[in-house]
Parts: sequence; structure tokens; C-alpha cells
Amino acid sequence: MTALYFAVFFLFAAVIVLGFAFFVLSRQIGILFERIAPMGAMVNDSGPKVGDTTPSFSLTSLTGGSVEIGTQNTKAKLIFFLSPTCPVCKKMLPILRSAKESEQEWMDLILASDGEAEKHQRFIEHTKLNDFPYVLSTELGLAYRVSRLPFAVLIDENGIIRSKGLINSREQLESLFNAHDANIPSIQGYLDMKHS
Repeated sequence: MTALYFAVFFLFAAVIVLGFAFFVLSRQIGILFERIAPMGAMVNDSGPKVGDTTPSFSLTSLTGGSVEIGTQNTKAKLIFFLSPTCPVCKKMLPILRSAKESEQEWMDLILASDGEAEKHQRFIEHTKLNDFPYVLSTELGLAYRVSRLPFAVLIDENGIIRSKGLINSREQLESLFNAHDANIPSIQGYLDMKHS
């Protein structure tokens, strides 16, 4: 009987200790969350800078119609560079569909790549991207110095580059929209200005 009381007391003490440890760890996670600001798209310094006028392009879309980049428009344009062989690009497709729908009032989303049209047509059909403008242009990628994927460039309705960077998550994609709305080059730049 004494052993049973001892075991119950020991288990009760263990539950209290674990509860206290859980509380301490939860508090530490909260503190870390406040200290670590969400990072935006990873901006590179190559190619046209944020604030520059974009190079002009007139391209034919694989899904029909044409795409004009660098001309006066009624909406901003997000050019999203991807590849059929890029796993992160494929992971981003549902996020792009959601952004295309939610941001359609002020922005058009264009998919861009290079390579063989036949491979891209199969990719478009397989991933059901027929409702996106989809352009193939090596020159477009070279103009923005795209060296890693997925990469996005947000151009306002006047043809000015408002934000750009490597995109690996919904948060990084939305950071381009936030930078555009706040009229800042990037979230990182804003955080640097705030802390200096």
C-alpha cells in the first residue's frame, strides 16, 4: 500500500514539473516569435533595381493572347519565374492561384520561364495553368538577372519595379505586396531602416 501511495505521489509531482516546463517553454517560444521578424522575399542586387523602369517586352502567351510588360497599364503585374522541374515552384502553384484570385483588383499575375515550348505545354496541362498568362522568354529572365527559382518581380501600372526577390513561401510572396503597398523596396530594407 505504501508503494502505491509513493507511486501516485511521484506521478503527481512529475505532472506538476512537466506542466511548469511546458509553461516556461511556451513563454520562451513567445519571446522568440516577437524577436524574430518575418522575413520577406530574398532580394538580390543584380538586374534592374527597385524603383527603376522595367525593360519593355511584348510576348506571346502559351495559353493564348499576348503579354505586354513595361507599358502603361491599369493594373500592376507580377512576373513569377518558374520551371517545370523546380519542386518549390510546384509547391507555390496553389499559393499563386490564391494570390491571383485575391489580388485581381489591382494586379495581373504572369508566369514566365524559358526552354522548350512542348515541355511547358505539358506542364501547363498537367498542373492546370491554362488560366494564367504563361510566357517563354530567355531575354526576360536575362533582363531581370534571374539566376535562381522561383523568382518574382512586381511592376506597378507605370512600369516601375516595386519589389522583387526569391519566393519560397506565401509569406515571401505577400512581402512583395506589402513592399508595394508601403512604397518600400523590401521588407528587409524597412526593418534595417527601423533598427538604425
